[in-house]
Amino acid sequence: MAAYLQWRRFVFFDKEVVKEPLGSDGPAPGPALTSGPAASKFLCLPPGITVCDSGRGSLVFGDMEGQVWFLSRSLQLTGFQAYKLRVTHLYQLKQHNILASVGEDEQGINPLVKIWNLEKRDGGNPLCTRIFPAIPGTEPTVVSCLTVHENLNFMAIGFTDGSVTLNKGDITRDRHSKTQILHKGSYPVTGLAFRQAGKTTHLFVVTTENVQSYIVSGKDYPRVELDTHGCGLRCSALSDPSQDLQFIVAGDECVYLYQPDERGPCFAFEGHKLIAHWFRGYLVIVSRDRKVSPKSEFTNRDSQSSDKQILNIYDLCNKFIAYSAVFEDIVDVLAEWGSLYVLTRDGRVHALQEKDTQTKLEMLFKKNLFEMAINLAKSQHLDSDGLAQIFMQYGDHLYSKGNHDGAVQQYIRTIGKLEPSYVIRKFLDAQRIHNLTAYLQTLHRQSLANADHTTLLLNCYTKLKDSLRLEEFIKTKSESEVHFDVETAIRVLRQAGYYSHALYLAENHAHHEWYLKIQLEDIKNYQEALRYIGKLPFEQAESNMKRYGKILMHHIPEQTTQLLKGLCTNYRPSLEGQGDRESPGCRANSEEFIPIFANNPRELKAFLEHMSAVQPDSPQGIYDTLLELRLQNWAHEKDPQAKEKLHAEAISLLKSGRFCDVFDKALVLCQMHDFQDGVLHLYEQGKLYQQMMHYYMQHEQYQQVIAVCERHGEQEPSLWEQALSYFARKEEDCKEYVAAVLKHIESKNLMPPLLVVQTLAHNSTATLSVIRDYLVQKLQKQSQQIAQDELRVRRYREETTRIRQEIQELKASPKIFQKTKCSICNSALELPSVHFLCGHSFHQHCFESYSESDADCPTCLPENRKVMDMIRAQEQRRDLHDQFQHQLKCSNDSFSVIADYFGRGVFNKLTLLTDPPTTRPAGSLESGLQQDLLVHSRRGT
Repeated sequence: MAAYLQWRRFVFFDKEVVKEPLGSDGPAPGPALTSGPAASKFLCLPPGITVCDSGRGSLVFGDMEGQVWFLSRSLQLTGFQAYKLRVTHLYQLKQHNILASVGEDEQGINPLVKIWNLEKRDGGNPLCTRIFPAIPGTEPTVVSCLTVHENLNFMAIGFTDGSVTLNKGDITRDRHSKTQILHKGSYPVTGLAFRQAGKTTHLFVVTTENVQSYIVSGKDYPRVELDTHGCGLRCSALSDPSQDLQFIVAGDECVYLYQPDERGPCFAFEGHKLIAHWFRGYLVIVSRDRKVSPKSEFTNRDSQSSDKQILNIYDLCNKFIAYSAVFEDIVDVLAEWGSLYVLTRDGRVHALQEKDTQTKLEMLFKKNLFEMAINLAKSQHLDSDGLAQIFMQYGDHLYSKGNHDGAVQQYIRTIGKLEPSYVIRKFLDAQRIHNLTAYLQTLHRQSLANADHTTLLLNCYTKLKDSLRLEEFIKTKSESEVHFDVETAIRVLRQAGYYSHALYLAENHAHHEWYLKIQLEDIKNYQEALRYIGKLPFEQAESNMKRYGKILMHHIPEQTTQLLKGLCTNYRPSLEGQGDRESPGCRANSEEFIPIFANNPRELKAFLEHMSAVQPDSPQGIYDTLLELRLQNWAHEKDPQAKEKLHAEAISLLKSGRFCDVFDKALVLCQMHDFQDGVLHLYEQGKLYQQMMHYYMQHEQYQQVIAVCERHGEQEPSLWEQALSYFARKEEDCKEYVAAVLKHIESKNLMPPLLVVQTLAHNSTATLSVIRDYLVQKLQKQSQQIAQDELRVRRYREETTRIRQEIQELKASPKIFQKTKCSICNSALELPSVHFLCGHSFHQHCFESYSESDADCPTCLPENRKVMDMIRAQEQRRDLHDQFQHQLKCSNDSFSVIADYFGRGVFNKLTLLTDPPTTRPAGSLESGLQQDLLVHSRRGT
């Protein structure tokens, strides 16, 4: 009784009396209720109804006259004669249009079972597919209950003598069905129900004294005794899957729920139970509540008592009464078309229509029953948006009552549906910061927080000084468990001074930049920052050294230099022994790290020397910087020994061959630091001999001037001319050097003597004795050359006279060929032979083998060719001179003519003429005679 009184009562159903429609065709589909213009009078059912059922869109009734009636949704009542006497039981299948009935055709106890196919007709009535007697044996007994499995393979019939028959097989056919007695007992059977769980089929059997279950899908039909008390007729039902298809037994004191193998929960509902029914998650109980009037104290109790039937609709999940009403003499309760229909003995039908979920929730909200509203919404499968709305209203209610802890718990349940700012604004007060923290924590756990929420939560932790919860929040095991923006968390913790926590996040989530910022800018732990960089992969280590290298170099130069050396040669992350140390590492561009050493020349020198020694193919910038650094040290060094050492190092670097492509840059560096030896080396390396001589001339190093001329005068002869001009302008006594230069000029014939005399005329100290030997030697050579030329002219004239005589003899007298040997092979001549006017004779086969043309003597041809070339050259020169003189006289712009001939190389010392002259002057008789004399091209036999 106490449990019953604790259940709240609500009116979640609307009660209406079903009325008939005005027109004969009926109104629109659906029961006609009392409201609306189409209602006329109350719907009355036929009298004498004994049994009711529903399904397949109809309410089914059976009466004392043996008729079965069908009430459709349009309230059209139809029927047919099923039995001759009366109908006692009906069972309408829900998944098949099959109706099973039990009734009597004759007087006495002889019930018959009939199976009707409502989709087929037999003379206007449904087709009866099977008829068989219900009594299992020969002893007469009354049928008490009937149930059919939805698969049409099982049908069970209970009797008042305590026996139960099981019809197994196709219930619609006699041939495929087998009937057997499943149960025998001493107490009348009051309820049956099939339960399907997978491939197993159970049959619940309840009597007035016990409850049991059978497994009917097997062979032996094992039985389980579930309880030792039962219920009356129509006081049992099978729940839907929301209650796990439990078997409900409504006793007078309690309502019990059973599984096939055990008893479930129990509910104490008072009153004598008349009907138990299950409807869409509700338990419908019709009970007789016997109440004694006040007059019974003075009169007979039985005479003053009145029976009232109370219909209660229970929500077992949410523990409340959804509806309660008093009826007079209820026949049965049916469920169809989404509503409950209560049939009373006066023939009227009362419709109980469930209110919609929103209306029910509003009723609960008005009473501030939010917990019950939440449970109701869940049982009604309300969507998440609707539930969130309830949670929000519940939270607002608790907040208004001052229950902030409870309110935040309800707001937490709205996460994902309700805008977080709605909740956050309510708890921004410092006194409620722990509630805000709880909400924000859940928001992060569900990965729905943004950067602002993370900032707010961490600020809450820091304000509360709650280091433990802060560590629990940030120290997640894996990346997948992180429910917040890590970078935002690091920034907030850094601003709040929680450097260790910020470092933990930065290190574990690979935010290298933040880690180094905190170590270098906040904690000033340079050693740890450098160690951390050394653990990073190559790309991150390289970028962070470029970003923070100057800071680290300023505070820990030696360690930073060591890391840079490794980074630029063969870098491997220092993972405490992990990884393959033999595998090739990566290396950065060492030239890019030179700016880091701006204020650390000693470390820069060590770094550059290490790179040049370990990695000879380092970028050119390494060697340029190293040269500049060595030159700077050399220029500022005061100790002679150290300065000499630095001088040697700089020269060694210049001679390493690394500055061939950047010659100008190295030269500028040497000139900037006045490193003369380096400048001279680079001049010589770059073949800048003029600059070398100019340098020695500026410093009046006469011996070096002569040395440069001696070393490089072959490549550049003008050096001697420059040297002579230089010494000629010196006022001091340079006779020794002038003599050396003149000696070389005279040996190589580099300058005309007149130009030499003019050059030396600029020196007031130079006397004739300086060039006397030069002039004497020059005049002697010219005298010798004149003598040789005169001798050659005389010889040419004698040769010309002789040739003219030979020509005259050839013209005036015959030529006798007396050669007996071949001029080529020196063998005796044999016919056929070839003779030339020059006196040479050849075998014909020798001539053909060695001759270049049929008209030229092979022996005389080389000498004749030289002479002909000289003749052509002389003629070409003479023609060129005449043509030049003619153009020069006729042209208005004489300078352009000279420039044109100069550009064609006419005035060069050596002119090569390879083409013969195109025309031959008419007056060149002498040259023509010489040609006829030299070329004897007549062949003899």
